[in-house]
Amino acid sequence: MFIEKDLQQIQDRGSDATVVEEQVHYFVNGFPFLHLSKAATVGDGIIRLTDAQIEEVVKAFDRSSSDGEVALLKFVPASGAATRMFKSLFSFLQEDKKDKSVDEFFARLTEFAFYEDLKACMASDGIDISSADEKTIVSYFLLNKGLGYGELPKGLLKFHNYDSRSRTPLEEHLVEGAHYANAGSNVQIHFTVSPEHRDKFEKLVVEVLPTYQSEFGVKYMVSFSEQKSSTDTIAVNMDNSPFREKDGGLLFRPAGHGALLENLSQLDADIIFIKNIDNVVPDRIKSDTVTYKKALAGIVLDFQKRIFGYLDKLSAGSDASLLAELDTFFREELCVVPPATYDGWSDDQKKEYFVGKLDRPLRACGMVKNQGEPGGGPFWAENADGSSSLQIVESAQVDVDNEQQNGIFKNSTHFNPVDLVCAIKNKNGELYDLKKFRDPLTGFITYKSKDGKELKAQELPGLWNGSMANWNTLFVEVPLITFNPVKTVNDLLREQHQ
Repeated sequence: MFIEKDLQQIQDRGSDATVVEEQVHYFVNGFPFLHLSKAATVGDGIIRLTDAQIEEVVKAFDRSSSDGEVALLKFVPASGAATRMFKSLFSFLQEDKKDKSVDEFFARLTEFAFYEDLKACMASDGIDISSADEKTIVSYFLLNKGLGYGELPKGLLKFHNYDSRSRTPLEEHLVEGAHYANAGSNVQIHFTVSPEHRDKFEKLVVEVLPTYQSEFGVKYMVSFSEQKSSTDTIAVNMDNSPFREKDGGLLFRPAGHGALLENLSQLDADIIFIKNIDNVVPDRIKSDTVTYKKALAGIVLDFQKRIFGYLDKLSAGSDASLLAELDTFFREELCVVPPATYDGWSDDQKKEYFVGKLDRPLRACGMVKNQGEPGGGPFWAENADGSSSLQIVESAQVDVDNEQQNGIFKNSTHFNPVDLVCAIKNKNGELYDLKKFRDPLTGFITYKSKDGKELKAQELPGLWNGSMANWNTLFVEVPLITFNPVKTVNDLLREQHQ
C-alpha cells in the first residue's frame, strides 16, 4: 500500500505505518454503530442536585482547594477558527448575498464589544464608520486590512463589554479560572491552540495577566499546546486507496477534537475542568457557572474517595457482602450494568471485574435540558464487554435508519454542553494512560474534497465521546444559563452576552 517515500513521510509526522494502515482499515470496513439501551434521564443516569446537596459538595470542594491540597487545572480547547461565525457576512461581502442576520448585524453594530476597535481601525484610514457603506465596514471587520476577525480564532475576539475594557473569551476563562480553578491562589489554565495563532494568544496573555492577577489576588500559570501532527489521519479516495497530493505525497488531515486526548494526557493535575472556548458569559451571570463547576468537582472528589476505598478493600480481600455492595454501587450510582453472564461468575471473576471497572479515569459531565440544539447527549449504551454504562453519544454514532435506535436518540431529554470535570490519576497519584480507555471503534468518517477531487476523511473518537468511553462517568443536571456558546456573530447580541 505504501512506498518507501510514504513510510518516511509517516515516520517524519511522528506516527507509524501500523497506525495508518489501521486507519485505512476503518475506511474499508467502517465503524460500527453504538447500540443505545435508553436515554439517560433524571433519576435514571442523571443526577439532579438539591440546594442542600449543592451547598454540601461545593463546601467540600472549597475545603480541598483553598489550601492547595488538590491540584486544579482548567483545560480549554481553543484552536478552532471563527470563520463559521461570519458565514453570512462573508456571503454578503463576496457574493452580495444578504439575509436577516446581516441586517441585524448592521442595525445593532454599536452593541458589539468590538465596535470601538472597528471604529478606531477605520478611522486610522480616514474612514468614518457612521457614514461608510456596509461592504466597507464588513471588509474592515473581516479582512486583515482591518480587524481581521474572519481569520482569527474565537478566543481572541472581543465578546463582552465592561466599564474598564472589553474582554475576549480567553480573558473570560482567566476570570472563571480565578473563581473555581483556584488552588491556594494558584490558577493553572491550559489552552490548545493552532500553530499559526499561538503567538497572538501568548501576546494577549502577557498583556492582560497583570490586570487579572491584581484584581483577583492570584498567580496564573497559563500554558499552551498544539494539536500534534502525529494525530492527523490519512485521507483516502472514494475507493479507499490513499489520497495523494499533487507532489505524490500522502494527504493527512486534522482528526477532530479527539486528537486533543494527546494534549490532555500530558497534563498533571488532580482535577481538570474542561470547557469550550466560546461558552463564556459576562460577570453578572457567572455565579451559576462557578457554583456548578465547583459542584461537579465536589462530586468527582467524593466518588473518587469512595472508589479508592473500594479498591483498597478489594486488595485486602473480598467476600460475598463486599461484592454485593459493589454490585449495588455500580448499578445504582456509577450506572454500570454488568454483562448478562454476571450471575454465573465466581467470586474471583467478580472481583477482577470490579477492580478493572473501578481503576480507571473518572468524570462528571454537566447536562442541560434539551432545547433542540444539534449535537450529542447522555445515554445508556452497550459496551464491547457486554456491560452497559453512561456515554455521551453523537448522532454519527447512531444507526438513525433503525427506528428503535433513532427513537431513543431523538427522545433524549438532555444535551451535552461540554461541561466536564475529570480526575485522571489512580489511587497512587499516578497519571492514567488515557489512550487505554479510548474506544477506537467510535471514530467518524466524513466526506470532503481537495483540488476538485472527492475524498474520505476520518476523525478520531471524540474527546468527550469515544475517547472517554471507558471512563467512569457521572451525569449531573446543570442549569441552561451555564450553556451560552457563540456559534454566529449575532449570538453576541443575545441578552446573555450583553
